[in-house]
Amino acid sequence: MLEKVYISKVYGTHWLVDILSLIHTKGDPKRIRSVPMFVRSPWIENKSRSVERKEGPPLLTSHLPIQLFPKSFFTSKAKVIYVIRNPKDVLISGYHFWGFTNLAKKPESLQQYFEWFLQGHVPYGSWFDHVRGWMSMREKENVLVLSYEQMKKDPRSMIEKICRFLGKALEPGELDLVLENSSFQAMKENKMSNFNNVAVGYIPADLKIIRKGITGDWKNHFTPAQTQAFEETFREKMAGLPPELFPWD
Repeated sequence: MLEKVYISKVYGTHWLVDILSLIHTKGDPKRIRSVPMFVRSPWIENKSRSVERKEGPPLLTSHLPIQLFPKSFFTSKAKVIYVIRNPKDVLISGYHFWGFTNLAKKPESLQQYFEWFLQGHVPYGSWFDHVRGWMSMREKENVLVLSYEQMKKDPRSMIEKICRFLGKALEPGELDLVLENSSFQAMKENKMSNFNNVAVGYIPADLKIIRKGITGDWKNHFTPAQTQAFEETFREKMAGLPPELFPWD
């Protein structure tokens, strides 16, 4: 029995929490439709004490960079699933989320948020430093790195990969149920997955956490100058890492 499964990420966590919850129930959606996501997988950074053991798998979620991650993980049997995503899409997603909540300073424009992002002046700091830090752990047997793009392209293979990592076995019909109940449409319609029950004041009642669920949306927002500036920064910040770690266009 695993001590814990940590879900650390740059973006894609909400989807992964539902997938892991469904793997545990062999595709039965009863739990994900009745228990809020932040109860099923509490955020480490929102806890001032150890998370109490509750029903369901011991899942914990975090945006924390590796240097701020709980030190207990590095001497435990717990596992980490780290999800990366095209940082251009992360930027656009972050602009929409942070700009329409009361959880952080609001950008006055996409250009301002663009500049903040490249400088690392956004919640949880630099995307580039975050990824470089966690990628240093990618060869560890208790760390699994997934990309949002691969999950979108072939979710069945990704779920099978997660099952192998966790030592879980699903029958073909159970895997079908996990796929069906973790689809974008299923999550969008599920109030427990879409933060509809978060206290008003932090997140507006009409804001949906599950927004588009696509890849490449940055192309609808970036100017040619922004694209060039971003790519130059990416090459500089991520120099030395194998290109295959970043499976996006």
